[in-house]
Parts: sequence; C-alpha cells; structure tokens
Amino acid sequence: MTTGQLNPSDLVGVSFWIISAAMVAATFFFWVERDRAVGKWKTSLTVAAMVTGIAAIHYFYMRDVWVTTGESPVVFRYVDWLLTVPLQIIEFYLILAAIAVVSASLFWRLLSASVIMLIAGYLGEIGSMNVWLAFIIGMLAWIYIIYEIFAGEASKISASEGTPASQKAFNALRIIVTVGWAIYPIGYVIGYVGAGSADSLNLIYNLADFVNKIAFGVVIWAAATSESK
Repeated sequence: MTTGQLNPSDLVGVSFWIISAAMVAATFFFWVERDRAVGKWKTSLTVAAMVTGIAAIHYFYMRDVWVTTGESPVVFRYVDWLLTVPLQIIEFYLILAAIAVVSASLFWRLLSASVIMLIAGYLGEIGSMNVWLAFIIGMLAWIYIIYEIFAGEASKISASEGTPASQKAFNALRIIVTVGWAIYPIGYVIGYVGAGSADSLNLIYNLADFVNKIAFGVVIWAAATSESK
C-alpha cells in the first residue's frame, strides 16, 4: 500500500478507481445531455453534472490517499459531501421552483438539515464527538429531510402542482434519499461502532456514492429529457 501503485487484490482501492472514472463519465454525459432539455431542466442537469464533477475531483485525491497510505480519506470525503449533498438538496428545490412558487424557508430548512447531518458525521469520525451522539444527531437531521420530502411542504407542493415529469423525478429522488442514503449510516456503524474496519467503511461509502450521485443525476436526466419531448 505504500508504493503508490494499485494492488489488484485491493478491492477498496479498485472501487476508488472505478468510481472516479464513473464520476467523470457521468459528468460528461449530464453536461452533453443539457442540449436535450428545455427551460429550467437545463439548470437541474447542470447541477447534476456539478455533483458528479466535484465527486470525481475528490475521488482522484481519495484514491491516492488510500492506495498510498491505506488510510481512510476522511477529510477529502467530507469536503466532497459538504459540497455535493447540499447541491442534491438544491435539486429538490429546483424541481419545485420550476412548477410553483416555493418559500425560501423550505430551501434553508432542507439545506440546514443536510449540513447538520454531515457536520455531526464528520465530528464523530475524527473523534471530536462521541460516535453514538454524532450518529444520533446525523440521523435526526436525515429523518427531518425524509419527513419534509414525504409529508412536509415539499411533498405537498409536488403532489398538488407538479407536472408528470417533475412528480416522477421528485418521487424517484426521495426514494434515493431514503433508501440510497441509508447506505451511509450502515457504513458508519460498521466502520466505527461495530467490529468493522477501514476497508469495509470505505467500500460501503464508495458504493453509496456510486449509487446516489450517479443515480440522482440519471433521475434528473430522465425527467428532463422526457419533458422536452
């Protein structure tokens, strides 16, 4: 692990390389496909490309840290999440803002919850906060986001004023935020609370990023191109 070269038997290292390439490919795809979208959907696809583009940059650094040192790239990972997760929250707002007048307070509530969730996780992972306390705070923030998109103002706006394309995208995105994002706390618990290791932690986190960031963008792309037809 100290040679700086990828060991083919290192599954975690291989996952870093695969995902970094996938993020680059997804970024290129979403950006090119903007031409097929109309109106405000172009902005949504731009944000999707930004999410995977930012992730690609950080995965280049994270894979180097892992391959060279064998240590978890905690700082790079959380810098990535602090940029990309709020952008994914912005996607919800953009979808709703395209079909209705949406209060700014809704955006700030969702954004604040996402930031609290991430900061709590980071403090727990670096040892600045009790692992369990950080986990509970992060989970409460995530549960609030789920409540807002399933039963709160965001859900009501989508149900009452959404177009077929926007409702399809909104419903798919909230499934990703519920089911896909659940992979992260599983990795956190296995890596820091249970009898896990840096290998299992990073493999699960990498899988979650692959599913959530790229799938998130694909949902936006599908809605954007379907409405442009």
